[in-house]
Amino acid sequence: MKVHPKTLDAYHLLHNGILALGQAESHGIRVDLDYVNIAISDLTKRIKQKDTSLRNTNFFRRWQHTRGGRVVNINSDTQLRNYLYNKLKLEPFKYTKSGVGSTDEESLLALDIPELKIIIELRKLQKIRDTYLESFKREQIDGYIHPFFHLHFVRTYRGSSDRPNFQNIPKRDKESMRLTRKALFPRPGHQLLEADYSNLEVRIAACYHEDPTMLQYIKTGHDMHGDMAKQIFMLENFDKSKSDHSYLRAAAKNGFVFPQFYGDYFKNCARYLACDWGDLKPGRWRNGQGVECDNGTLSDQLITKGIKNYDAFADHIKEIETHFWGERFPIYDRWKTKWWRQYQKTGYLDMKTGFRCSGLMDRNDVINYPIQGSAFHCLLWSLIEIEKRLRTLNLRSRIIGQIHDAILFDVYPPELHDLINLITDVTTVQLPKIWSWIIVPLEIEFEVCEVDTSWADKKELVIH
Repeated sequence: MKVHPKTLDAYHLLHNGILALGQAESHGIRVDLDYVNIAISDLTKRIKQKDTSLRNTNFFRRWQHTRGGRVVNINSDTQLRNYLYNKLKLEPFKYTKSGVGSTDEESLLALDIPELKIIIELRKLQKIRDTYLESFKREQIDGYIHPFFHLHFVRTYRGSSDRPNFQNIPKRDKESMRLTRKALFPRPGHQLLEADYSNLEVRIAACYHEDPTMLQYIKTGHDMHGDMAKQIFMLENFDKSKSDHSYLRAAAKNGFVFPQFYGDYFKNCARYLACDWGDLKPGRWRNGQGVECDNGTLSDQLITKGIKNYDAFADHIKEIETHFWGERFPIYDRWKTKWWRQYQKTGYLDMKTGFRCSGLMDRNDVINYPIQGSAFHCLLWSLIEIEKRLRTLNLRSRIIGQIHDAILFDVYPPELHDLINLITDVTTVQLPKIWSWIIVPLEIEFEVCEVDTSWADKKELVIH
């Protein structure tokens, strides 16, 4: 299919996508209301206990005193920021785009104040209760929620969801994931299946910039993130099967590689790697600090390599960033410059899927929007085709949701094997035939729940 901006093909993708997602909305996902009510009650008790504990601390009393008789709102970032940085004169770990001290979770943890950890926990529990569980209860009809899925709100052409926001249900934080997804079930006698494109945006980006090193990584399956972990943490023999190396690989992937692809720079990456992932503090390091590593701990490992403090580590990451774009992915780097100049000249960018991005965008937007949109269109085309085949074959399994690069299914168990084959064929075989610009192999990963178990109980399904 040859596509051009504003083509009929592009229109049909959205039109058919709306119809397919409408089917998913109508099917819905079952909610265990008894569990939801019990969980809300338990969370309310935990929130009250932690709130009381916080209010009995000297930290809170001093905060209250600075308010001059006005009520302290624990959830107010403005009040907390004023107290921490203006009253207590603490140095912010980082700043927001508007130039004020940040009060996000990363910044609060970096201050290493026990009471701030209570505030973080309070906010998390309140979000689980109010944003997720209460919305499940409010939006359910006859024990099912029917989230809306939209294709017209996001500038990148990605999808969105609301009432409730199905795409924002927690996944990374284990407690938040368990407490929320434990409420969601398939129809009685069925099981949930999640099919997720593996590293889809990275693969689609490679179709744009065609960097030979990136193409080689993708086509051979060589471990880019392992290579970066070895370079960043100065590991002599990287072994992904070792738990500490696997953890450092995840740190390299999420703390350096992906941030670099999306336009971040070395200072932020150094902070992600050392503080968030490595559990080290800014300043001088001592032996025995940080996460486990080859020579005991991460600080031990880095100190033996001559990196004895945070500033030296930041300089190390700066050198790696220079090598990353100058030596490892130079074609990718030149493409970013070319893409940006093209936008500056025309005021718009044409995506490979037949859509046009225009309007005011900064450099990172210009680089990322077409990739994110095209990746989502790959998922959307796959979802449309799978939904069509489910109806044509008169299967009892149903698509019930879309989450970023994944599709969620309510599966009739006898159909599981055939459904996996169908999904794999559509997503990895048929899609590249439809869009010839896809020059890299696509991969799909599966997670499945046992029959009549919740979404929190999903496990990786290995396909042989």
